[in-house]
Amino acid sequence: MPSYGITLLSGGLDSTTVAAYAKGRVDHLTAVTFNYGQTHAREVECAASIAGILGIEHRLLDVSFLSEVAWYSALTSPERFSVPSERAGEEIGHGVPITYVPMRNTIFLSLAAAYLESRVLYAIEVEGVDASDVSACVYMAPNAIDYSGYPDCRPEFYESVTRTLDLGSKLWTEYAVPINVETPIIDMTKAEIVALAARIGAPVEHTWSCYLGGDVPCGACDSCLLRAKGFAEAGVPDPLLVRLGRA
Repeated sequence: MPSYGITLLSGGLDSTTVAAYAKGRVDHLTAVTFNYGQTHAREVECAASIAGILGIEHRLLDVSFLSEVAWYSALTSPERFSVPSERAGEEIGHGVPITYVPMRNTIFLSLAAAYLESRVLYAIEVEGVDASDVSACVYMAPNAIDYSGYPDCRPEFYESVTRTLDLGSKLWTEYAVPINVETPIIDMTKAEIVALAARIGAPVEHTWSCYLGGDVPCGACDSCLLRAKGFAEAGVPDPLLVRLGRA
């Protein structure tokens, strides 16, 4: 059965782990990274490097207009809003912080599904692949355990949106091929994600999780704090900090 997949690759720990996980499960896999007007390009550069290391086809899609519509966020409007810093552990995950980008995962998933549907429809209608033998899957890296409280990282969101994608696609309505959405780390702690990354050989040393740019991670934003928590609980040093001489 020929399988086609899209893995959303931001360049961070979680998405890199999922990309490495997906690589061994899909015949035709493309990593997609979005330039959505985020505050810095460091993560985009890391994503391109990681895709190369994993040997995955990589597409960088420019959706920088998103910063104009999803402007109520510290990640798209840093001149208006500051990234929260040094929040206590009990604060992170309670409430939706200003680093949430309105509808970002909804938009990213829709675009990824459209890209995937185009590829699979071409395989069926132009290349002559039998639709009954095809599978299509979008891999994403939301996490609902050690996370910043984003509503679009919860399992119920993905359960609902998967059904919506099928109802709105030609792939399902005409060929009965579902667009599956896989979220393999959604119920994992950060420590469990770290362990999985090590087990499958994800190039974690090249990832970037910090909400800020610069030569080294800030160590104070929610993303840095959650990453540090994961490595500490896993009992291993962060390979990125080792590579940068900061461990």
